[in-house]
Amino acid sequence: MVSPELFRCYPFFAGLSNDQITTLGQLAEERTVAPGRYLFYEGENLPNLYLVREGRIAISLNLPDVLSRDLIPPPTARTREVTVSMLGVGEIFAWSALVQPYQATSNARALTPCHIVAFNAPALRQCFERDTLFGYQILLRVAQVARDRLQDLHYESMTSVSVAPSGV
Repeated sequence: MVSPELFRCYPFFAGLSNDQITTLGQLAEERTVAPGRYLFYEGENLPNLYLVREGRIAISLNLPDVLSRDLIPPPTARTREVTVSMLGVGEIFAWSALVQPYQATSNARALTPCHIVAFNAPALRQCFERDTLFGYQILLRVAQVARDRLQDLHYESMTSVSVAPSGV
């Protein structure tokens, strides 16, 4: 269990009721993560939603070095890990733990010594079934996090594309 007071300083939890904050505290535990350690890999089942309390987390994707014409990598294709997002204090990650099929869509690795909070996702989903307003509030915030990350990825991809001069 984590003290509910801990969550009050993070914008993600702003506006939640005392009961909702208390529930989150009951379903959470604090953990430390050494630099370089992976919390999960793309495709794994996710048992937790995480909050960064201290440190930096890299979110990355495994991309094939070569794509075929139909955008499916050959079975023997080598992959490279590409960091798509860097997370810091107050940020939530592993939101796929709340959305079926509850599998990671990316990798997560500690870049520095990290202090995180792990929320028990299956228990949290059960709470959402009992208190649908609570579930709606959290999932709306998770959707905003996902939207922001996709927007960041979009901007990042635009900066890595070379643009031909007009008239060419």
